[in-house]
Amino acid sequence: MTTYDAIVNPVKSKNTPAIGPVAVIAATETDLFFLCDLFDLNKDDYRRLFTSRLYTPNSSPDGICLAGPGIGAPYAAMILETLICWGARRVIFLGWCGAVSEHVKIGELILPTAALVDEGTTRNYVEPASGQSKPALSMLSVVEQVLQDNRIDFHLGKIWTTDAVYRETPEKVGNFQQQGILAVEMEVSALFSVARFRQVELGAMLVVSDELSALKWRPGFKDKRFVAGRKIACRMVKEVCQQLLILK
Repeated sequence: MTTYDAIVNPVKSKNTPAIGPVAVIAATETDLFFLCDLFDLNKDDYRRLFTSRLYTPNSSPDGICLAGPGIGAPYAAMILETLICWGARRVIFLGWCGAVSEHVKIGELILPTAALVDEGTTRNYVEPASGQSKPALSMLSVVEQVLQDNRIDFHLGKIWTTDAVYRETPEKVGNFQQQGILAVEMEVSALFSVARFRQVELGAMLVVSDELSALKWRPGFKDKRFVAGRKIACRMVKEVCQQLLILK
């Protein structure tokens, strides 16, 4: 497979906005709007990107762009493909996840070192070794260092990416617990795979929104720990972006 064998490809036209090498993809609108505030971007001043929003700084084409919401592997991959076509070379993904490990709790942060592929997008790009896709080590290093410098607690390890949120069965969760999987979500393995295929750098940061570790769903979307964790994660994403701009 080559980068030129598809019939349909993302395109760059005369109306394409100028974006720099650093981009953020937020899975949720809630985090996207909070990031707009942090980056001093007007949340009502955006360009449509499929059914999502793209925010670009008016002051400098070399600034950081924000895109989202991007939920689910196929759709998040479409957003990433477009951003890469338009100039992004270092991308950080911010999403939510459900705890699989009993040691992971609502509101805590996870940096995925690998994602088990249980979605359909990845295999159209790569055949991942051992059924896993991985982040760019350079991105993982930057994000990890930013969290350590800010004395933010986080979990480092493997996660599980699925297309089927309503098929997270007790059997699957129990099996993944035995493999040391930390959490489950819906985008990361595909994003890692697309980035590898397109030869760009991508890392991810996840906030634990709910727990499945007791084989019973415990939602935490209104939990104060989750709200606090999201805000911390957004602030860390901003710092990561600032570090990436220095590296460009």
